[in-house]
Amino acid sequence: MTEALVLFASHADADFLYASRFAVEQGLYLRFEDGEDQLLVPDLELDRAVSESSARRILSLREAGWSDASDPLDSWIGLCRRQLLARGTTSIRVSSHLPAGHYQALLDTGLTVRIDPELFVADRRAKSDAEADLVAAAQGAAEAACVEVARGLLASRVGLDGLLWRGDQPLTSEWLMARAQGVLGELGYNGSDMIVAGSPGSAQPHFKGHGQIAAAAPVVVDIFPVGAQTHFCGDLTRTMIVGEIQEVFQAMHDACLAAADESIRRIRPGVDGRAIHHACCRTLVERGFGTTTPGFEGSPAGPIMNHSLGHGVGLEVHEAPFMRNREYPLRDRDVVTVEPGLYQAGLGGVRVEDTGIVREGGFQNFSSLPRSLKPEDYL
Repeated sequence: MTEALVLFASHADADFLYASRFAVEQGLYLRFEDGEDQLLVPDLELDRAVSESSARRILSLREAGWSDASDPLDSWIGLCRRQLLARGTTSIRVSSHLPAGHYQALLDTGLTVRIDPELFVADRRAKSDAEADLVAAAQGAAEAACVEVARGLLASRVGLDGLLWRGDQPLTSEWLMARAQGVLGELGYNGSDMIVAGSPGSAQPHFKGHGQIAAAAPVVVDIFPVGAQTHFCGDLTRTMIVGEIQEVFQAMHDACLAAADESIRRIRPGVDGRAIHHACCRTLVERGFGTTTPGFEGSPAGPIMNHSLGHGVGLEVHEAPFMRNREYPLRDRDVVTVEPGLYQAGLGGVRVEDTGIVREGGFQNFSSLPRSLKPEDYL
């Protein structure tokens, strides 16, 4: 019995987007073993699907014989089953992202369902020239937004309270994020989710940022836009300080730069991502800091790195491969981040992140922005 690929649309499912080249809230994609594929979409999406999707056959739900049920899931499962039976198959493979409700409903109709955890992983890792260019363009948008944050920081004044002000208004993470999001929107990118985190909150690597920014302390700016039309992501982090740069923050930043450079120097196809992560950790320990990676704990009393070195970027901001404490050999045309960071509760955090592509000659960095603690260096 032949096996068909079945994907249900979801804005959160990059596999559906990769297979169909079409972003839609509701839809059904099927690919059969003879290579024939088809996309079924609501009537109002038909013209857009014909214009944008790569599927060979595109039908509206009405054309495909949609039958309305009280539960829309029953309608989608019934439609899927009829399409499969018309091709003489009841055996399918699905993405590991398939909702549990869909999985159970497919089983209940008598279909044989196989979850494929490796679906498109290798394909999506090997970026084409066009895909790499789309990630690079998203990285450029992230840089423009980062520059806007630097501009806002530089224009602020340090109050007697040690906080940053813009005129008589507090300079907040929210205001800086809104400025960055405006830049991204003008460039055609969605930046609704980003980090502009003052200290001491920046000691939490994924603290988004909230409230007024403190002077003489790190502001971690982590921007990871998604193309509104391309759907490809970028990922960039810089750390800036307005006012006096304390010795501890300069040392943390210098260590992160050294760890990033050492990691980038080692990136090649075939090199294990774990070995590169270990090289980063070793550099930080040699600089007097610590990590949570076994064997590279270093000094636990001061700032430490408590996350992996990097991850893949593409249709998702976090995808394969990963450079962390497990075996994960890099491949030619992987697009990855390099993002060492150091954090200490009550003090703050420092992180620097670039994104680039793995090639035989090494790491081709998509980032060209300075790596400086001084906002003025970005303008």
